[in-house]
Amino acid sequence: MSIKKNGVDQQLIRDLAGILNDTNLTEIEVELGDLKVRVSRQSQAVHAVAAPLPIPAAVTAPAQAAAAAAPVTGADSSKNAVPSPMVGTAYLAPSPDAKPFVEIGQKVKEGQTLLIIEAMKTMNQIPSPRGGTVTAILIEDAQPVEYGMPLVVIE
Repeated sequence: MSIKKNGVDQQLIRDLAGILNDTNLTEIEVELGDLKVRVSRQSQAVHAVAAPLPIPAAVTAPAQAAAAAAPVTGADSSKNAVPSPMVGTAYLAPSPDAKPFVEIGQKVKEGQTLLIIEAMKTMNQIPSPRGGTVTAILIEDAQPVEYGMPLVVIE
């Protein structure tokens, strides 16, 4: 049975919020007749995408920070960045205690796995679209990512 307060179906809102959590979506909207309900949550990934240019150097682990190349500018990262092909949670390694798929300064081949994105309980390997050197990793491990969001820069 729905709990209504001031004409708003609170159970509907709770159900929509549950769908957000279950699917890692950031927003969902439903229209039922003249009622329109939008439930959204803010994530750090959304704020990172809206960062003003130039983009600072990639987020790296302390051990990798010393090996990091010069900061990547907004133009460089957009031209050579590998975009996320889907919405989900990005992981830099196959398991929490495993070595990352790639590190800054590492040479990669076309088709080599850069990271994985979990979407709807499925782990999707994200291959390198070209060969080159990884100059920046623009996300953190276990970070939510949006479609088209830059993930890794390959020069």
